[in-house]
Amino acid sequence: MISWMQKHNKYLVVTIWIATIAFIGAGFVGWGSYQYGSKSGAIAKVGDIEITKARFDIAYNDIYQRLNQQLQGKLDDQKAKEMGLAQQAFSSMTAQALLLNQAGEFGIIVSDDEIAQKLAQIPAFQKDGAFSKAIYDEFLNNRHMKANLFEEVIRDEMVIEKLLSLLNNKSLPFEQEILAAALNISDKIAYKVLTANDINLTATEANLKEYWEAHKESFKTPQQYQLDILWTKSDDANVTEDEIKTYYAQNSFNFIDTNGTQLTLDQAKERVTTELQMQKSKKEAQKAYIGFKKGEISKSETVTLPLNDPLFDAQTWSELTAKNPNDILKPKAISNRYATIKLAQKIESAPMSFEKALELVKAEYEKNAKLNALNSLAETTLKNIDTTQTTVSDFISLDTIDTLKPLNHEESLQFVQKLFTSQKEKGIISVGNNVIVVYKVIEQKMTKNGKMENNEMIEQSADQIKTRVFQENLLKALGEKYTIQKFVEGI
Repeated sequence: MISWMQKHNKYLVVTIWIATIAFIGAGFVGWGSYQYGSKSGAIAKVGDIEITKARFDIAYNDIYQRLNQQLQGKLDDQKAKEMGLAQQAFSSMTAQALLLNQAGEFGIIVSDDEIAQKLAQIPAFQKDGAFSKAIYDEFLNNRHMKANLFEEVIRDEMVIEKLLSLLNNKSLPFEQEILAAALNISDKIAYKVLTANDINLTATEANLKEYWEAHKESFKTPQQYQLDILWTKSDDANVTEDEIKTYYAQNSFNFIDTNGTQLTLDQAKERVTTELQMQKSKKEAQKAYIGFKKGEISKSETVTLPLNDPLFDAQTWSELTAKNPNDILKPKAISNRYATIKLAQKIESAPMSFEKALELVKAEYEKNAKLNALNSLAETTLKNIDTTQTTVSDFISLDTIDTLKPLNHEESLQFVQKLFTSQKEKGIISVGNNVIVVYKVIEQKMTKNGKMENNEMIEQSADQIKTRVFQENLLKALGEKYTIQKFVEGI
């Protein structure tokens, strides 16, 4: 649901910049083992606010789905773990909880009437210009979400919106002048770009074994699940043109492209047909489930999968992790067919021998060793910057769009932004994975005589910077004020 909201944010105000990803979605990924606190379902507590498993699942799955879309479906559990998605989701939920604690102290509330008004204002829930409960219920049903959870999310957003509206972050004239001056400053620099290619590293078996001994707990076989699966196909189900038109009319808000634009019936026809076939096949899948459970129908196949294998969605893995051997899950929609899944056996994670872990150990050792060596080389280069062969740039400023070779465009932008927020004449700036720039400012000048130009742009930028800094410091202060307790591992 969060992806839908983000694509339609002109209709639904997203009020907290650091937690926009944390509100609405579906599913769960097994990212840690539970040690529940005061209430079952709470994975953490921030001040008086509990972060529930359901709300965390929503945040995690939204981040996962958005990144998976950006990566064209190539995101898997291992990449998600490396990117720290669980930690990002928890950080987002923590930020929200901190603000909700403060809002509670201020006595800020949102009434049921206000939520109803907010829902009524969302065009996707309207028919002929008025709120349609049927469309709203269908919307929730399609996402397997209860109304109270959805409305709880809306309530929290509105509470935080009210809290932040109390804070005046408009920039002052002298702050705008400072920003204008910063934008008008240009630096000519001598710089050297260092990458992992500048590091020669040979990992010996002794190095690797020593690293493995020190990090054994990091190298374990994945927890695996042996599953008996009964598949029920949907593509044989017959659907008529009238059924397609009716289904599209009732669910048109579901059919949007990556830019959030609603698709026409012709554009969405294939997806509508598939959803209708799945809907019609659901009864057959339920009958198959009953027959499978009674032993009257045999499994289609037996597979052994690692925990969080992409064959199943996050919600299905969440259910499987809670089941015992021989338990059977009700039919799940998997890639345009239904799967009735029986848990045959759980194969627990176990430490890997050095031989089995060797490739993983080598990759991690070399990554860390190269990073350490690169940082050491950068320190040495900085110390000898005056005698080191460097590249001298033209005058650059905050609005410089030219690439500083051999950096790519994104790395160049990152470097320039960090350069102009540094107060050091010379230093080290990291701009990516194993990419470091060592620099020295050799000349500086005012390119526009220190006069403010494009006042509107300057004012907007100053407002944004002040708001961002204020909110960062607000969250930092609230983090010191309210105790943060975690009841699970992996976040």
